[in-house]
Amino acid sequence: MNRESAIRSSETVIVTDGSRRKRVIIIAVAAAAILIAALLAFTMGKGKDADGAGGPAAAGKGGPGGGQIPTVSVIVPGRSQVARTVTASGALAARRDQPIGIAGQGGRVTRVLVDAGTWVRQGQVLATVDRSVQAQQAAQLAAQVESARANAVLAQANYERAVSLQGRGFVSKAEIDSKRATRDAANAQVRVAQAQLGATRAQIGQLNVVAPTAGLILARSVEVGQIVSPGSGALFRLALGGEMEMRAQLSQQDLAFVRTGMAASVTPIGLGRSFSGSVWQVAPVIDPQSRQGEVRIAVPYDPALRPGGFAEAKIGAGGSTAPVLPQSAVLADDKGNYVYIVNGKNEVERRNVKIGNVDENGVTIADGISGQEAIVLSAGPFLNPGQKVSPRRQAAR
Repeated sequence: MNRESAIRSSETVIVTDGSRRKRVIIIAVAAAAILIAALLAFTMGKGKDADGAGGPAAAGKGGPGGGQIPTVSVIVPGRSQVARTVTASGALAARRDQPIGIAGQGGRVTRVLVDAGTWVRQGQVLATVDRSVQAQQAAQLAAQVESARANAVLAQANYERAVSLQGRGFVSKAEIDSKRATRDAANAQVRVAQAQLGATRAQIGQLNVVAPTAGLILARSVEVGQIVSPGSGALFRLALGGEMEMRAQLSQQDLAFVRTGMAASVTPIGLGRSFSGSVWQVAPVIDPQSRQGEVRIAVPYDPALRPGGFAEAKIGAGGSTAPVLPQSAVLADDKGNYVYIVNGKNEVERRNVKIGNVDENGVTIADGISGQEAIVLSAGPFLNPGQKVSPRRQAAR
């Protein structure tokens, strides 16, 4: 027999849902985990702040105002063996610039045989001047020479005839002496005429403008048809042997290190290469106005070396021992070049220096420091004299 359970309206039935209870527990656990994580993060943040306040930065605080003492890198450069290089600038020129003018009486130019940039040999004709008048004079004098020679031959014959007749008593001694004098005068007249002819021919030769030495024609200042004379100035300019030089201007101090024979490198402005040369002359005097002296550097001929151009030179002037600093350690203002050093009290001091050579190895300090000081490496622009710092030494390069 089946039994049925009836639910009456007056009764209350309570049903328990197990899955809902599980969800509530999971949510509560997750919320607790999030809260714990937040508390841990907050606690760690406070710990870091406490460490920052009591760590290296806090240790750097000092003084009545409690300001932070910066840490700076310093080096003690010592002294290094460095090659002394003297740098200068100046103009390019021919080592021997020879002006060539007219040596004779002058006249109208009939031919110009060379131009600027031409290589010539010694004695080569560069230009010719009209010589028609001088040629006629030379012809006249040549005829006079022939006439004088004929007279001399006749005088010699008369003298010999008189001598032969003297032995037979037909000619007196006085007449012999007269014939001898006439002969000698005729011979002298020949020499006079020859000398005059030679002088005229020499004058004709001077109407040729010739190269006094072998070399390179630098400039031409004459044209065909131009009237020239000894007062016309230079018709050509010649570089002896094509040799060039740089005339470098050096300060009185740098000039003291330069000697004849020192090697040099010459770089014309705007040209991407240098030319090897050597110092061949050092000025014996200093210009009282500029306080500079001239050093002349010989360089071999090259088409790129044009007289009148500007160039820079580096002269190897021996070696010396001096402190060498990185470029970051050397500062400059309107008072000159300087470095910051850290003294025994860890205070910053300014020290004025004089710079020597500057290259990829660094800056050579010619004067101002001994090399045993602690030099601020790179923080100089942010420091002030008298400021307290915490130095951290680095090895010198």
